Amino acid sequence: MSLQTTLKALADPTRREILNMLKGGSMQAGDIAEGFDISFAAISRHLSVLKEADLIRDKRDGKYIIYELNATVLEEIMLWITDIRGDKND
Repeated sequence: MSLQTTLKALADPTRREILNMLKGGSMQAGDIAEGFDISFAAISRHLSVLKEADLIRDKRDGKYIIYELNATVLEEIMLWITDIRGDKND
């Protein structure tokens, strides 16, 4: 996934809050939606953007879809930012 796609996904405060929620573990879409005062369709769109950016993964559990954080992409961004900052000891 491109850095631009990832940063665009992270730019939205609702999507960042969804990622914060998923830090605690996997969640169903309905449980995620309960944490917001927006429509389920809007939450579904936010989840799609996060999934397209590979920031979250989903898996089917019967009739439910379970979402989980994909920390690998976040780690890659952190490494990139650290590299951009350079060594502060120079």
